[in-house]
Amino acid sequence: MTVGEHLEELRTCLIRASAGLAVTVLLGFLVARPVVHLIEQPLRRALGTYYSSRALETFDAWTPRAAGGPPLPYSRSEVVDAVERRGLSFDLREIHADRLARVLSGSAPAVSGTAAFDSDSLVPVILWQPLSRDPRVSITTLSAQEAFGIYVKAALLVGVVLASPWIFYQLWSFVASGLYAHERRWVWTFLPVSVGLFLAGVLLAFFFVFDFVLDYLLAFNAWLGLDPDPRISEWMSFVLILPIGFGIGFQLPLVMLFLERIGVFDAETYLKQWRAAVLAIAIVSAVLTPADPYSLLFLAGPLCLLYFGGIVLCRRGAAPRLQPATKASQ
Repeated sequence: MTVGEHLEELRTCLIRASAGLAVTVLLGFLVARPVVHLIEQPLRRALGTYYSSRALETFDAWTPRAAGGPPLPYSRSEVVDAVERRGLSFDLREIHADRLARVLSGSAPAVSGTAAFDSDSLVPVILWQPLSRDPRVSITTLSAQEAFGIYVKAALLVGVVLASPWIFYQLWSFVASGLYAHERRWVWTFLPVSVGLFLAGVLLAFFFVFDFVLDYLLAFNAWLGLDPDPRISEWMSFVLILPIGFGIGFQLPLVMLFLERIGVFDAETYLKQWRAAVLAIAIVSAVLTPADPYSLLFLAGPLCLLYFGGIVLCRRGAAPRLQPATKASQ
């Protein structure tokens, strides 16, 4: 094929992949609402853990204002049980119990205009509420149109996942158009594996990496003394970038094996260049993930293992590597 024919084939494959993606995105609009609630769950869990830990730290650090003052109304074991098993959150406040009792009984306390505030007689109280109703755990939007953007992003995420087999089919079809006939069979062998690796990367990011990354980022907020107030649109952008980056990165061993099978590289070359490969993996991981070290490490670590796994596949693959002499016979 000439360069122009390759470009025409690429244009055709891209149009077909885009059309398939458009169809699956339309299907994604039908399930976007429950997907949004599903995507919220890791962030809600992380925020609940963060604020529960902060509340327990406040509980442990509390001391009476005056020597011999009233103690806290609950023991630490009761508070831990309520937080960890009952799904409750709490605020530690202080009140003047005698004045509250007089207000509730209908007799207002006598207040002098020159009286000083009596802080030593404050009594600690703990206000409970379900963690799901804690406003600090709720995820906010700052504009009326932001919710629609979130809905569209959720549909796009569903569309990318559903369309991934078709998109990879078109990409591998473009690759196959530039190969000899005897080399094309590797494309159709690798296609289902490629889709499986992409989905494995997406699932690893969503069900494993998110929790660790969120815990790290919220712990960093606590170290700086800042309370997070996340917006769901920013979280959705994070959700879109990280799983897709993992899915693309997990294609590494398959690409290595494919290049070895068509004679571009061999296992010895991969092994000799492992230092450069690790550096390249670190750079690519930094590009494909948000700006935090946990995301980079969680992608770079598996990719390094997949790189050396690709070397093992190249050495122990069942089929021999194709030789240039075979091409001439075609």
